[in-house]
Amino acid sequence: MLLLTVAMVGPSRAMDATEAEELKGLSPETRLEQRCDLEAMERIHHDPVKLVPDELVAYAFQEPKINGDKIQSAGAAFRSKGEWYHLSYTCSTSPDHMTVLTFQYAIGQMVPHTEWSQHFLVP
Repeated sequence: MLLLTVAMVGPSRAMDATEAEELKGLSPETRLEQRCDLEAMERIHHDPVKLVPDELVAYAFQEPKINGDKIQSAGAAFRSKGEWYHLSYTCSTSPDHMTVLTFQYAIGQMVPHTEWSQHFLVP
């Protein structure tokens, strides 16, 4: 059962200069994942469910699939207010992986505390 499913397509928020500089220093594949992780946290933060993400693990339950400028993370998780939630997202970016072109996500159930350690989820 999903808490909320949201599909948002369109321009992403502008990054600040510090975020942009940090991303530019990463390998292209890592930059793609990190840029999309930032986008996920920003979109969740503004979601009507009123969650406040402060950490995201794209590979918590399943390795993300990367194909060119697109990443699909069906097994991600994010932390909000001390609890972890399942997350899946699909994100495509510009060729330099700095601009998000499309983004879709679904927030899932809360992750039981008993599963945190085996999925690299910290309190």
